[in-house]
Amino acid sequence: MAKYRITHATTYQYSDSVPVCQNQLRLSPRDTPRTHCLSHRLTITPRPGTRQRRTDWFGNQVQSFSLQENHRRLSVTATSLVEVLPQSEPSPGETVTWEEARSAVAQQSADDWLEASEFLFDSPHITRGAEFREFAEPCFPAGEPILAGAVALTAKIFTEFKYDPRATNVTTRPEEVLEAKHGVCQDFAHLEIACLRSLGLPARYVSGYLRTIPPPGKPRLVGADASHAWLSVWCGPHGWVDLDPTNNCICGTDHIPIAWGRDYSDVAPFRGVYLGGGSHTLQVSVDVEPLE
Repeated sequence: MAKYRITHATTYQYSDSVPVCQNQLRLSPRDTPRTHCLSHRLTITPRPGTRQRRTDWFGNQVQSFSLQENHRRLSVTATSLVEVLPQSEPSPGETVTWEEARSAVAQQSADDWLEASEFLFDSPHITRGAEFREFAEPCFPAGEPILAGAVALTAKIFTEFKYDPRATNVTTRPEEVLEAKHGVCQDFAHLEIACLRSLGLPARYVSGYLRTIPPPGKPRLVGADASHAWLSVWCGPHGWVDLDPTNNCICGTDHIPIAWGRDYSDVAPFRGVYLGGGSHTLQVSVDVEPLE
C-alpha cells in the first residue's frame, strides 16, 4: 500500500481586473477498487460567492465556483490525502483474445457491454481511422490475448515516439502526433486510444498524478511533480487495465487517478470563462508527497 499527500496549486495573474468568472474543477481523486481518497480540501482565493459539487456522467467529482467581484489574481489549491492499494492485474498472455473482447461489445454479450461501449466511438479529440488501425495491427495478430496486444502497443509508442513538451499543445490531434512522432503524455494516451478504438476495442482516457522518484543521491523537489495522463483498455471479463505509454508500463501504486472520460475534453482539471482581465499568466505546481 502507498499513501500520498497531493498538493495541486493553480494561480492565474491578470493584467487587468476580472469582474466575473465561472469555473469547473476536476481535482478530487477518484475512489476505485484500488484507490481511496481519505480527504480532499479546496482553497480558493478570493473566496467565491457560490460553490457547488456534483458527479458527472463518468462518475468524476466536479466542483464549480463563481466570482463576481473584481480580482487580478485567482489562486486554487487542492490538497488531497490518497491511499493506493496494489492490485493483481491479469497476466497479459492469459486474457481473452482481442477478437473475443471486440465481439463481446459488438454483440452485446458481456455483462458490462453498455459501459464499455461508451468508450468505443469517436470523441471530441479522437477520431478513429485506418492509419491508427494499420499502426496497431502488428501488435494484434489473430488470436493474440488482448492485454498482450495492448502492452505491445504501449511499448511500440514508447519506443518509436519522442517525449517533447514543446512539440504539441492541448489541441494537437492524434493524427498529427502519429505523423510527427513526438508529444507528451496526453498525446500518447490519445494516440493509443485512437489505435484501440480503430480496432473495435473500448479504451478510455485517464487523468491523474504520477509519483516521480528523484535520481539517486538527489533530494525530492517539492512542487516539481506534474499532472499525468494514461489510458485504460477494456479486457472483457478481466475488466479495465490501466496502461501508461509515456513510461511503458502497466499502472501501479505510483499512479493516482483523478478522472476518466472519452478524452481530455471530459476530464480537464481546470475549465472556466471570465470577463476582462487583459493578458494573463498561469502557474501550476504539483507535489506528490509519499507518506510513511
